[in-house]
Amino acid sequence: MKIWDLSARIYHWLQATLFCLLLASGFAGKDAHIPLGLMLFTLIVWRLIWGVVGSDTSRFTHFLRSPSSVINYLRGKEKAKAGHNPLGGWMVVCMISTLLLQCISGLALAGLLDNLPFAEFWLTDNVFTVLESIHLLLANGLPILIALHLGAILLYKLRAKPLVKAMFTGYQNERRETPNTLYFASNTRAFIVLTAAGFVTIAIVAFA
Repeated sequence: MKIWDLSARIYHWLQATLFCLLLASGFAGKDAHIPLGLMLFTLIVWRLIWGVVGSDTSRFTHFLRSPSSVINYLRGKEKAKAGHNPLGGWMVVCMISTLLLQCISGLALAGLLDNLPFAEFWLTDNVFTVLESIHLLLANGLPILIALHLGAILLYKLRAKPLVKAMFTGYQNERRETPNTLYFASNTRAFIVLTAAGFVTIAIVAFA
């Protein structure tokens, strides 16, 4: 059964690669850290838009469930739909939100938000100090989230649910309670959304 489109799979592996490169370049103080951060920011903006207009399994409305659904799923009383399970869906939101905050704080520290409207009123020295602390805190905290994510993957692998394979092939053999057909957006739409996200990043850099 197909559950992940090509764009979702490319996004996943690009995010993982960029995160590793950012972690290494950040702690090493390499000049590539800012360009890599801009690439990740573009990717996150793309994912946010794709979560609204993308394929079914990528849409937030598809995998975000109520707390009671998460609890019932953990108790084995509720089946997961195709794609992210109820707990995994909230992990996705947590990961995206944390990475977005890391990117925004990084943009501010790099001076790329200095020319935004009214920046002189809200981007004060105190705010800058807070953002600096947040950026460092998340740099140390994000690997913990990654470790939890990898731990969940290993757990599902031990339960004969190859999540990594599905993220490569787009297909999963497991049968779930899900509609007979899932909507998958075209690669052209994904490219258009990615281009729009790129223009957002370009506009921020140009305005700076």
